[in-house]
Amino acid sequence: MKDLSVKSLSWLITGLFLYGIAVAMLVQGSLGLAPWNALTSGLVAITGVSFGMMTNLIGVVVLLLWIPLRQRPGVGTVLNVLLVGTSAEIGLRVLPQPSDLLAQVALFSAGLVLLAVATGIYIAPGLGPGPRDGLMTGLHERTGAPVWLCRAGVEITVLAIGWLLGGLVGIGTVAEALLIGPMVHRTLTYFRSLYAGRPAAAAVAAETRAGA
Repeated sequence: MKDLSVKSLSWLITGLFLYGIAVAMLVQGSLGLAPWNALTSGLVAITGVSFGMMTNLIGVVVLLLWIPLRQRPGVGTVLNVLLVGTSAEIGLRVLPQPSDLLAQVALFSAGLVLLAVATGIYIAPGLGPGPRDGLMTGLHERTGAPVWLCRAGVEITVLAIGWLLGGLVGIGTVAEALLIGPMVHRTLTYFRSLYAGRPAAAAVAAETRAGA
């Protein structure tokens, strides 16, 4: 049974809230979005629904796709659907959109760092994957295809649809695709160790040496 302590829930909720704020920073940076956020921005452009609401709606739809894949959501999965879009909407209302390129790059870069940190925080308690990650692992389990192929197939499809709908795709999309993986690798190692009460800095150093 998953650890539903005050500690685990507070980490989960904090991480998900910060994740939504990070998404808002990337959107306001206007340099390009990751596949799922590009899809969201494309659907927002044609429906007029707010970005936060559309994020939550897409999460619900993706969660329904878990049914034929026989995936079971956790507390983290449900709260992911409810909180990320909501906090992203708060961030979009509070954060101004920069008017010059330097400020855009600074906001986007800060958003990318916060996204990696938030991911490490909300995953550390192990209370369930987000709906999009669960879709990919579910496809892997049902089809036998490698996880990387399932992830690539889903994200390329989502990005293509988002682009066709007018979603925000640009240099930031490429930057996020290249950088977020290594960044999350570090933050996840750090926050898992911190959550477990182990020396986090030493764990990151060891993990870095092992991967070198």
